[in-house]
Amino acid sequence: MNIEEFFQLSAGKWFSHRTSQHLAFNQSENSKSDIIIERLAVDHPEVSKLCQQYKINLSSASCAAKISWNGTTEKDQAKHSGSTVLVLVSDADNPAQGKLLREIVDADKTPVAGRYKIDSDGALILITEDKTMSCEERLWFASPNLRMRVNVLKSFGGFSITSFTSEIRMGGFPPAAKASEAANSVSS
Repeated sequence: MNIEEFFQLSAGKWFSHRTSQHLAFNQSENSKSDIIIERLAVDHPEVSKLCQQYKINLSSASCAAKISWNGTTEKDQAKHSGSTVLVLVSDADNPAQGKLLREIVDADKTPVAGRYKIDSDGALILITEDKTMSCEERLWFASPNLRMRVNVLKSFGGFSITSFTSEIRMGGFPPAAKASEAANSVSS
């Protein structure tokens, strides 16, 4: 599976259940969200704006998506909603890896490009580091309608959070031919 196929298979509406473990405090937290993943054309204005922020030539972008979420945490029933734009820029010599550009909502923060790679079993690994933290996330499909994620977030001040997320597709299926091709590569 390549990065474009991974994002094609990810498009749609998902129900997400996340369990997080705050290691420093030995506390667990559950949250539930509805997530909408929408593929964006690489010439979309939001993609162009993001590439400009990161000083990346727009023609280098491999694929892009807008991810929106609306959910609650079990502990305090706090509502969490928002959206972000992701742009992936494949390495010229190895398209199975490249840069991850993420929309920066805090105007005071300097954009920091992460890295992505598709490993041998078709999982997507995202790695982002800045001055204060590092994050590694692994996403994979158990089936075309069931996606899994594990995440480790480490603060350089010593605090860490790890989480497991299962996501079930609720609608917005990708085009049948592409989904079938990608699903076949998931199951092989």
